[in-house]
Amino acid sequence: MPYASTAKGRATRARIVEGAASVLRERGVALTTLDDIRAPTGTSKSQLFHYFPGGKDELLLEVAQFEADRVLADQQPHLGRLDSWESWTRWRNTVVERYEQQGDECPLGSLFMQVGRSRPGARAIVVELMRQWQQDLARGIRALQENGLVSPALEVDRTAAALLAGIQGGVAIMMSTGDSAHLKAALDNGIDHLRSTPAPRV
Repeated sequence: MPYASTAKGRATRARIVEGAASVLRERGVALTTLDDIRAPTGTSKSQLFHYFPGGKDELLLEVAQFEADRVLADQQPHLGRLDSWESWTRWRNTVVERYEQQGDECPLGSLFMQVGRSRPGARAIVVELMRQWQQDLARGIRALQENGLVSPALEVDRTAAALLAGIQGGVAIMMSTGDSAHLKAALDNGIDHLRSTPAPRV
């Protein structure tokens, strides 16, 4: 990116994206203008378009990437250490707490509605988020297998995909109803399924 080729330029661009994410979370995507973002980020109009020549749509896409990265970052360090039942419980509690705090407004979902989920850039962000999330869950399941806690015959990738689908369904229902019961049920049933496939005794 020629407009952010230096370390200072990249830092400035990152600061604008992070600041914009904070404003969008507070005000909502539909009600936020570029002027609303300029003030708290200390950015002039010309500077904003220097780093984001595509204007608001380009900035929103970058914020969407920021929010997608945040989904996984908020689950750490537990998502990266799913090698025991205790670590799975800590991860489960972290996921529930994250989405309960978020409430019925999903910043990432709102951003995709604004920029268009079908746009190649937006779709790529969703695909990569789900790919990485599923990969991390699969890595955790394999760690359980290596530690003799889960049967080596368990289909790891399929199980991780089902668990992720359950989480997404639970989150969708929670955002519609304000009740996290379905999210908790999806997580608990997914972990119970893992527990029900113990490794054979040697």
